[in-house]
Amino acid sequence: MALSISAVVLLAIIVILMVRKSGLKAGHAAVCVLLGFYLASSSIAPTINELTTNVAGVLGGIKF
Repeated sequence: MALSISAVVLLAIIVILMVRKSGLKAGHAAVCVLLGFYLASSSIAPTINELTTNVAGVLGGIKF
């Protein structure tokens, strides 16, 4: 659960920076948010969740 909250905060910060610095329009960001909500309720949501969990596990296992 903590990973989900961290990912949401990280993605929100990226979107805010892109709106301010990279010229991403607020309307485009809103469309991306809506796409995320619709993807979350679709049949592909478990696959996306599994993929992000696996990627986070790989990144978490990297030793520096």
